[in-house]
Amino acid sequence: MKIADKNTKAVDLVRAALEKAKEYEDYHAFISMNEAHALERAREIDAKIEKGEEVGRLAGVPFALKDNYLSPEGNTTAAAKMLEDFPAPITATAVKKLEDEGAIMIGRANLDAYAHGGSTENSYFGPTSNAYDKTRVAGGSSGGSAVAVALDIVPFALGSDTGGSIRQPASFNGVYGVKPTYGTVSRYGVVAMASSTDTMGCFAKDAADANLVMSIIAGKDEKDSTTLDDFWTKDLADAKASKKKIGLITDFMGDGVDADVKKTTEDYANKLKKAGYKVEEVSLPILKYALAIYYIVQPAEVASNLSRYDGIRYGHRAKEIHNLGDIYSKTRDEGFMPENKRRILIGNFVLSSGFFDAYYLKAQKARTLLINAYNEAFEKYDALLCPVSPSPAFKIGENTSDPLKMYLEDVMTVPPSMAGLPAISVPAGKNKAGLPIGVQLVGPRKSDQVLLHIAAELEGK
Repeated sequence: MKIADKNTKAVDLVRAALEKAKEYEDYHAFISMNEAHALERAREIDAKIEKGEEVGRLAGVPFALKDNYLSPEGNTTAAAKMLEDFPAPITATAVKKLEDEGAIMIGRANLDAYAHGGSTENSYFGPTSNAYDKTRVAGGSSGGSAVAVALDIVPFALGSDTGGSIRQPASFNGVYGVKPTYGTVSRYGVVAMASSTDTMGCFAKDAADANLVMSIIAGKDEKDSTTLDDFWTKDLADAKASKKKIGLITDFMGDGVDADVKKTTEDYANKLKKAGYKVEEVSLPILKYALAIYYIVQPAEVASNLSRYDGIRYGHRAKEIHNLGDIYSKTRDEGFMPENKRRILIGNFVLSSGFFDAYYLKAQKARTLLINAYNEAFEKYDALLCPVSPSPAFKIGENTSDPLKMYLEDVMTVPPSMAGLPAISVPAGKNKAGLPIGVQLVGPRKSDQVLLHIAAELEGK
């Protein structure tokens, strides 16, 4: 990661990033660019360096911002028609922390509308193409951020991960994707999706850059009561695994998993062995229920969070209205994408008086059993290893008509999210067609840096 100094101008770093963004415009990684403000910020940093004034750890470093993080530069759309013209009144805590360290946001990255999806095809502004094959999806929901890093437009990007929205596109585009322990990074100033699993993380090209970015945005925030005290305090070299034992989850290595994905995961396990780790097969039978748990709890929280978009306080309002009912129904019909509507309907159903106990309450009880299963496994292992997704990036349009098939893409990323655990996607190889394949490392709460340390040990091997 190039940092501005007396020999490297921030203006040059930002201009180079903006030029690359224009060069790769047809990938549609960005919804909007922040060119004028970014260059102004770069000039300010260069002026400070010339005067010998102190600049931050990311002075002049350009980055992409998933367009569900609020900041005053331009509109924060969450890739939804509902917020197409929404000027953010505040700056998200994570963005402010990065800007305080001199990082410069060059543009807002594309996503599935309201972060609902696993392909970035649900964006109101159109899909993002995979960095390795334009006919394939970027993954989702943080597809634009992943592609911006994979194409070397920016050295890092912010994303959000609720059930795999950082890890899956990271795997599809061959970059690192960090979903930290729940509560590591403040959610203040980020458009809410499912509040009990929403986590803020990043994409980067290597473990060291990911660690640096996370060390800056992590920490307690009085504006978000779910945030944890800052535990991201070690040098990456010192965050060593204590047991040197990894569990390979066999439940995700069976039928339905692409042969290249399985081989890549097995090869990574062998590399871990050569690096001095003991790798053992482990089974967690409850994992097969995690997706069902998630698609009860998450839509319920979606329905609650999206109820604020009513055409009255802010955001889109339908024009052809004759009464109060029209304001609600027509505004939401126009403002929400089909996937948003689907999740709202499911969520309201499982929260309804006749079905709350049968679905939502039972799912929360099963969630506790899932957490307990993970805790038991981590008594023996430093981390668990499995694929990120059952397959490499699929074709654009391949799964859009089959919501269930699309949901099944999350089967491996959802379980750590429901348990609030850290999980990272690590580039591990490519299939015969040259498409990237990532592996997933999952650890106990607050073991985030240990996972990055393990990944860093295997870089280039």
